[in-house]
Amino acid sequence: MIETIIQNTVMHTWYWQTWEELPYLTCSLLQDWEHGFFTSAFSPRLPSEIVNVLRPDAHVYRVKQVHGNTVLTPSEIESVTAVNNDIQEEPERPSADGILTEQPQQAVWVCTADCTPVLIADEKTGQVAAVHAGWRGTATRIVPNAIARLMDSGSRLENLRIAMGPAIAGEVYQVSETVAAEVGISIIPQDNAESPEAILDLLQQLPDSPILEDAHPGRVRLDVRRVNAIQLEQLGIPSEQVAIAPYCTYQKSEHFFSYRRDKLKKVQWSGIVSKIPN
Repeated sequence: MIETIIQNTVMHTWYWQTWEELPYLTCSLLQDWEHGFFTSAFSPRLPSEIVNVLRPDAHVYRVKQVHGNTVLTPSEIESVTAVNNDIQEEPERPSADGILTEQPQQAVWVCTADCTPVLIADEKTGQVAAVHAGWRGTATRIVPNAIARLMDSGSRLENLRIAMGPAIAGEVYQVSETVAAEVGISIIPQDNAESPEAILDLLQQLPDSPILEDAHPGRVRLDVRRVNAIQLEQLGIPSEQVAIAPYCTYQKSEHFFSYRRDKLKKVQWSGIVSKIPN
């Protein structure tokens, strides 16, 4: 595989890799785990095939993504699938937007087309999680929910490594002020959230604000990855443990699908494999 250094974020480096001449991204922060943020070039392959890039013998897990904040384990996924399997030949996957591993060699996957794919790893337990964080999931704090489940399983904040993959950048993500306020309330004190206008005002006062101005009345630009980063900061996770990919799905049409750009239901996958504890 070919490695090309493209950018540092804090102390982390993102690399272009190739598999059968198809490009995908990895992050130095997760270098001890088999992982990848895969590009549109892998479409229409599913994780059951893409896992061969990472670890062919890993058990693959994915869910029916619904823009919520539910995080499931493989055993929870299997229990729902087993029930559904008694009812229909092709059982429907359980609804969730995050998956947390329980054992080594479990590959967990999420798909995105502008939303943020988040891969989380614990350097002590070897556990990992994959999260689909759209604006709705971010508003309901899905990444902190995933971290809470990791901690319930024995993780400590100082051992977590978190990489946010390619997603739509704040500079081009136009949303209503109502949506921005709904997301923004997840990172400001509740007693200061008197109105959408008050929420937006507080957000704009933050360092490196996730809210950017827009020329259209009633609209703003929203940086969803920045909101997730602030949620992590508020949990006490330092920036050194977090990496954000320097790519925008909307602006990089040669590598990524973007629903906002193309209005097509096409996705790219991101996955990571758990390992034996250190």
